[in-house]
Order: sequence, then structure tokens, then C-alpha cells
Amino acid sequence: MKIIGLTGGIGSGKSTLLKFIQQNGIPCFESDKVGKELLDTQLKKDVINSFGSYLYETGKLDRNKLAELVFNDSGALNKLNNIVHPAVGRVFEKFKVEKRDNPIIIKESAILFETGIYKNCDLVILVCAPLEDRILRVIHRDGSNREAVLKRIIKQWDDTKKRPLANFIIENNKLEIAKYQLEEILTKLLIH
Repeated sequence: MKIIGLTGGIGSGKSTLLKFIQQNGIPCFESDKVGKELLDTQLKKDVINSFGSYLYETGKLDRNKLAELVFNDSGALNKLNNIVHPAVGRVFEKFKVEKRDNPIIIKESAILFETGIYKNCDLVILVCAPLEDRILRVIHRDGSNREAVLKRIIKQWDDTKKRPLANFIIENNKLEIAKYQLEEILTKLLIH
């Protein structure tokens, strides 16, 4: 079984392409989604101890308050990552065991390179998109504003730093072309 990393900056279209992969029957581990679920369950106590109960005033994590905190304070972001990443890693280990009979599995993570997780992947697919497209997609998707989106983008590595580390690069200027590029990559991976 090969572990294929799938990454791309916020708004690159990575999640849309991940859905396409899932529709093709390839098991996909969504690190970002798992992390969010863990923050509302088993990691809730750790987050409250580290940052305060005000993040859970309604019983569920207020993601906007958390984003405001961590994207304005790199120390808080590092503390949050040290809580979330090991827990996500443990869930991924179980996923690998469950899916061991598959020729490939996908490990999706927005910060695959930033965290060094890419080193545990056999190959990595990077999804890139023009900055302005990314900003507009996130504003549309999250109802966010330009400044908030840019703060999040700045916390991630620039694509120029990621490109040399990727085995495959998808240029997501138009979704249909990006899907075609992905289909070609998946065909290569499943043949070899």
C-alpha cells in the first residue's frame, strides 16, 4: 500500500479534488476534517486547559474565535498544533490498518509540508491555484473577509516553497482541467 499525500493552500481546491478521488473509490483520510472533529470531542478538555472555556461557550468549539486567536499569535498556533497533530496521527494509524488491502490511500492535509508529515508519504500531490482565486473561493465558502483569508494564507507556506517537495502538481485554474490532471495522476499511481 502506498500513502499518497494530497495538499494545497487554503482555497486551492484541494477539498473539491478530494471528493473526486473518493468518488473513484480510493480511501481518503481527511486530516483537516478529523482534526476539527477531535476538537469538539476528545481534545476539548486540552483546548480549554490551554486557551480557556470561552472557546466553547455554546458547548461546541467557536471556530471563528479560535481562528482569531491562533492566526494572530504564532505561539498559540504552535500550542494548538501540538494538541491536534499527534491525535490526528493516531487516528491515521488506525485508518492505515483498516485500509491496508488497498493499493493506495490518500492522506489529505492543508499543512502536509509545514508539519513534515509529507516525509511519511510515498508520493505527494500538490494543488496550486492563483492567489486571487484562492481568496475569492474562501470568502465565498466561509463568508469570511479578505483580511482574514490573507492572515490564514500567510501562515501557510507559499507554493514556491512547496513545489520542489511535490511529486505531482495540479494547476487548478479551471476545475475540469484540474480533474483531468488528477485523473491522469491516479491512473499512473494505480498502474504502478
